[in-house]
Amino acid sequence: MIRRKKIGKVIMAKTILEVANLKKYFVQRSGMFSSLKGNEGIIPAVDDVSFYIKENQTMGLVGESGCGKTTIGRTILKLTPATSGRIIFDGEDITSLAARQFRPFRKQMQIIFQDLDAALNPKMRIRAILKEAMTVHNELSDAEVDRKISELLENVNLKKGKLTSFPPELSGGEKRRIGLARALAVGARFIVADEPTSALDVSIQAQVVNLLKDLQKHMGLSYLFISHDLRIVELMSHKVAVMYLGKVVEIGMADRIATRHRHPYTHILWSSLVEKKSKEATSVSEGARKGGWGVFDFERPTAGCRFAPRCPVYEANGRPSECIDPSSEPQLRDVSDAHKVACHFPL
Repeated sequence: MIRRKKIGKVIMAKTILEVANLKKYFVQRSGMFSSLKGNEGIIPAVDDVSFYIKENQTMGLVGESGCGKTTIGRTILKLTPATSGRIIFDGEDITSLAARQFRPFRKQMQIIFQDLDAALNPKMRIRAILKEAMTVHNELSDAEVDRKISELLENVNLKKGKLTSFPPELSGGEKRRIGLARALAVGARFIVADEPTSALDVSIQAQVVNLLKDLQKHMGLSYLFISHDLRIVELMSHKVAVMYLGKVVEIGMADRIATRHRHPYTHILWSSLVEKKSKEATSVSEGARKGGWGVFDFERPTAGCRFAPRCPVYEANGRPSECIDPSSEPQLRDVSDAHKVACHFPL
């Protein structure tokens, strides 16, 4: 049942997850004795990220490989410890909870891993995998386990005959369904879906997307949907956040991000979906090719705007100093209702 707050005559969905100023830095050592010599580099995988997700809603998270999308998902679920910031789930600050204190929340917050070949034990039959998930937090009789497994299979549209199979015997789509069923088996309300449609045929992708949307509608689930496929992100999401080098550079409602984006990086991402670009889109894309849209060191972001070395707008404006000034890094600011962009020269 979805819980909502009533304000006057307006019913608003409750916020299930809030992330405030989240940071996750990794230390990179260049050699065996680098730490003794002080030759350590800091990689800001997630750098001061803030957002919230409402119950029964999906937030899409997009960006190039290495921008920090998966790290955000893992940090929210405390699979990776945060460097700083706050993670608030269902009104409770879970950031600093020890493993035992976090256990009641663990069953409510789950993940569908991108690499299910590694996430599903190849030596366990599907029934054993689902049974293990549902009994790790609750004591259930065999009859209760059988009943719940039947419900799960029905929810994810899998035949009962698959229960005796091992994960390597399943197709990619079937593995995704088992990954989802395992998350639901423990009673998840919030799910991080990490590239749930990658490496699948288009028809299977559509089945997975429809399944996720149907379950959200009937069970009130909330998703953080991580994907490279912008078409699917636009279809799945209520809101979309665009990441670049550990930073969220634009966030807003999915339709606005797709059609009325303001950040040059978002523009280039979504322009790739349009076969016949407008004159403006074509000119910006050509500028990107001329302006050094190539290999960039993801581990050492430049000062100021991190996108500046690849930005066609930066080039078109004569490389203004504020774009690379360490003291004027662009911050997310409102450009319209619920739409924020971090850019000195938004489109």
